[in-house]
Amino acid sequence: MKTILTSILMLFCLMLHAQQKTVTGTVTNKDLGTPLTGVTVKSNQGTATTDKDGKFSIAAGLNTQIIFSYVGMQTFTYTVKNTTGPISIALEYNTNNLNEVVVTGYQSQRKADLTGAVSVVKMADIKDIPQGNATKALQGRVPGVYITTNGSPEGGATVRIRGIGTLNNNDPLYVIDGVPTTRGLEEINQADIESLQVLKDASSATIYGSRAANGVIIVTTKKGRKGVSRIDVNASSSLQYYNSKLSMLNTQQKGEAYWRASVNDGTDPNNLSSINQKAII
Repeated sequence: MKTILTSILMLFCLMLHAQQKTVTGTVTNKDLGTPLTGVTVKSNQGTATTDKDGKFSIAAGLNTQIIFSYVGMQTFTYTVKNTTGPISIALEYNTNNLNEVVVTGYQSQRKADLTGAVSVVKMADIKDIPQGNATKALQGRVPGVYITTNGSPEGGATVRIRGIGTLNNNDPLYVIDGVPTTRGLEEINQADIESLQVLKDASSATIYGSRAANGVIIVTTKKGRKGVSRIDVNASSSLQYYNSKLSMLNTQQKGEAYWRASVNDGTDPNNLSSINQKAII
């Protein structure tokens, strides 16, 4: 019986091993034909990145998908097949976001018509990641922007867009609905923000002056729209209860505990009143 069970277990392990394979290959730029470094490669078995030559190696199961993602490129999905040899993946530039309308301080225009560096963060991408400070949602979503926090949910965030530019204040300028401020976004509910835009290059100084030396973060809040009536309600509830209650002593059991402790210590049990007073003190 044990031999049969062992054989079945070994056969099951071999079947699982046969359904997995190591996929290798190279990721290149489709337009330039050059290898891409730092492309994120994700499968159901883990995550890897391409090296300086654009090569990668990752374990994946058969008939599962491997996702290739890179900043500024369209995400590519590859289905693992029962084939041998390395594969070649060519990523294309993501040109869909060039038609986004951005706010530059005094006007709104298409992103493709701008000569400066502007990054737009879609609130639809971060609505499921609630943060006490909306600035934390920019982490990892805007190239060249470094955000550090102290770990506290209600704590502030330190933002560096163009590195350390001065010996004093290096915080960016925040423009909330056209009003410049340096207070940050910790006082604004993330659900009330419609869009976040980051102006990173020096051209923003032509709009906001020297205050834009460390970059600009433009915040547009939600407004009422004509012909649209909608009410969003967020509610939550919690319940607390004892999983197991402690069994407490009654008056007689407490007296017996003191009496037995006095006997074990070799003292007079009749002096329990003085012992209780000392214990209370």
